[in-house]
Amino acid sequence: MPQLPQITDSHCHLDFPKFQTDREDVIARAFRAGVTRIVTICTKLRTEPQVRGIAETYGSVYYAAGTHPMHAADEPLAGVAELTELATHPKFIGIGETGLDYHYTTESKEIQQESLRIHIEAARRTELPLIIHARDADSDMARILSQEHRTGAFPCVMHCFSSGRELAETALALGFYLSMSGIAAFPKSTELREIFAAAPVERILVETDAPYLAPPPHRGRRNEPAFVSDTARACAGLFGLDYPDFAAQTEANFDRLFTKAAFREASD
Repeated sequence: MPQLPQITDSHCHLDFPKFQTDREDVIARAFRAGVTRIVTICTKLRTEPQVRGIAETYGSVYYAAGTHPMHAADEPLAGVAELTELATHPKFIGIGETGLDYHYTTESKEIQQESLRIHIEAARRTELPLIIHARDADSDMARILSQEHRTGAFPCVMHCFSSGRELAETALALGFYLSMSGIAAFPKSTELREIFAAAPVERILVETDAPYLAPPPHRGRRNEPAFVSDTARACAGLFGLDYPDFAAQTEANFDRLFTKAAFREASD
């Protein structure tokens, strides 16, 4: 039986309630589908111990932690020292997710921006990738990322990228990465696919954002890490690649950005 191409789900939420009853089966299905690494993301720092516990339980699961912008107003403000201390854990590989979300929570945009700058400083100090969530905030996001990058460089991925072309171009000009979720495979996402197709393939990651945003043919179902291959299969042709070559390229991209995970695996 031929070996499946290896691929990484660079962003999901295994601690969320929808995975409470069958998390082990979900992870096992992912590995059977060729997913060799999963990054599970903590969105509220008070849940970091649970997210860390998942990463500690499963060998190829890593984690990141931060305060999601939609929680910025109702959670304690993260501190740079707090984030840098969390980053000493061997399986903690990214800062966030953080960012700006003005879709539902525009009233908290000032505290969101303050929280974002704290996370940026933590990424700068730890040299771990910043994981950005951006929705309906393109102008402020581009401005803050550009300002902060001039202060001092930091690695970054625009997770579940579904914003406009100008923010994509700003992020790429700063050396950042764009991550494709199931949205990129939706039939109506023509403009988004054009944005990705114009980006260097060396700056592309893939993710599920599970349990949300299941790609075809799983629309309407709970998303899970195994489905990252469906997004990659649907979008490989944007870059003139077949699925095995695109999967291999995204693996190399992940290793280049998430160096802590790559170094750990090379040392094992």
